Amino acid sequence: MQSVSRTVGEDGVVEELFISFTHTTVIDWLLPGVAPTGKAVEMAVPVVVGFKGDKISHEHIYWDQAGVLMQIGLLNPAGLPVTGAESARKVLDPKLPSRTF
Repeated sequence: MQSVSRTVGEDGVVEELFISFTHTTVIDWLLPGVAPTGKAVEMAVPVVVGFKGDKISHEHIYWDQAGVLMQIGLLNPAGLPVTGAESARKVLDPKLPSRTF
């Protein structure tokens, strides 16, 4: 996991992360019911955390599920506006093209 950027405000924090891993174990929160595939996965993950006083009021975590499914071989991207690791890598290097096809 690599932090790409962090924005801190009076009542919240937004963190942009780049996460990469090899799917070698069951990850129920990300791929429920999917057996390990041994495939590499790269994903960009923005995390939004809000505060009320000294307590966390909310946390929102987003990722491109279609891109993850494509990378592990469970989604055929043909005809779909989906990219896999390329879109996550663009978070690390904005000069990369948005799409390679």
